Amino acid sequence: MCDTCGCNITPGNEHLVRAQGKLAVTESGREAVTVLKSLLSENDRQAQHNRGHFDQHGVLAINLMSSPGSGKTALLEATIEALKDSGLSIAVVEGDLETENDAERIRAHGIPAIQITTGSACHLDAHMVHDALHQLDLDTIDILFIENVGNLVCPASFDLGHHHN
Repeated sequence: MCDTCGCNITPGNEHLVRAQGKLAVTESGREAVTVLKSLLSENDRQAQHNRGHFDQHGVLAINLMSSPGSGKTALLEATIEALKDSGLSIAVVEGDLETENDAERIRAHGIPAIQITTGSACHLDAHMVHDALHQLDLDTIDILFIENVGNLVCPASFDLGHHHN
């Protein structure tokens, strides 16, 4: 699925990315580690910037992660209904590989939902979330739910600037 973290390499397809017994994209282990550390450190810098936005505007940001089809969107819908009379303002950032279906479900509840279509990336990163933040008026939001792409491994590696998972 993802060229960023290599989670698309499985026993069934690794022959497609191997060259002389080494992964073609990471022939030099040292370079691969350096690139990954650089990628994650840049993401962490952006995540800290995002957290600053959230804190400055008093927004509680929660990152929802789980496998595809596990009920993340249904949980959000139930939470929206449970909080509808609380006086809290909610918004959602939706991550999905290719569709806007979940964002449309959230919008049907009258909640602003910004769609991030990741294409081949199986997780959101802090830069994607930052771009979405600029489409929201953070001064009017109390809780921002970030529904990450359905995946059990990769989303946990990327800090988005959220306060809780």
